[in-house]
Amino acid sequence: MRLIRLLAVIAAIAALAGGGLWSLQRRLIYLPEQHLPSIDAVLPGWQSVHVETADGLTLRGWFRTPRPAAPVVIVFNGNGGNRAGRTILGAKLAAGGFGVLLFDYRGYGGNPGHPTEAGLALDARAVSGFVARVSPGHPVVYFGESLGAAVAVELATARPPDALILRSPFTSLPDAAAVHYPFLPVGAMLWDQYPSLDRIGRVDAPILVVAGAADGIVPVDQSRRLYEAAPEPKDLVIIAGADHNDAELAAGDAVIDYVRGFLAAQLAD
Repeated sequence: MRLIRLLAVIAAIAALAGGGLWSLQRRLIYLPEQHLPSIDAVLPGWQSVHVETADGLTLRGWFRTPRPAAPVVIVFNGNGGNRAGRTILGAKLAAGGFGVLLFDYRGYGGNPGHPTEAGLALDARAVSGFVARVSPGHPVVYFGESLGAAVAVELATARPPDALILRSPFTSLPDAAAVHYPFLPVGAMLWDQYPSLDRIGRVDAPILVVAGAADGIVPVDQSRRLYEAAPEPKDLVIIAGADHNDAELAAGDAVIDYVRGFLAAQLAD
């Protein structure tokens, strides 16, 4: 009898926890920050730009014009912060002559709306269209980090880039969530799925996967699995000892060198 009562209590707690996660899941997945510094203070010489989405939202971002014939890199952020946290990455890419677009999804960086998988897909299409308009003839590179890698993969299946760079990508959102909530049936609970493993085989572009060997948010095994399922040409770089949010993985010199070398090889005439 005591065991039955104990199991009932555990089941009730699990149900309450699951119900809370169900109703608040997007607040746990998407962690936007709204405050932004002045662009002149963090990225002098860049432009403030705005992009209209198909469902009528205005997204804002920072853009650096490419040098002649150089590619434009669109950075798809992870689930936390905003574009201000990607200024070091953007500055290092721009120092190599690349054009760079740092932007925020709906609900991030003072933008209107609320983030969802479908909404971020619309945002991705809007920014890719913007880059095509302002930099015609330049190669376009999608650079997605973590959740942004999933956004970039989905976009790449519909609008193939000239190259796709995935930093700390997961196989799917339920797979990533199961690492942190192993006691819940997250696959059945999550509204947003981001099934990158199912999509990566349809990408028609060179792919570079960059992952941290000590990533505690997205296990490196998930990034490896995504890489293994990707079509050729492709390359995989594992940064030894790097965790998910380490500066070395986010915008370290080694990562930037790998990116430059990969793009030079893949985009050469």
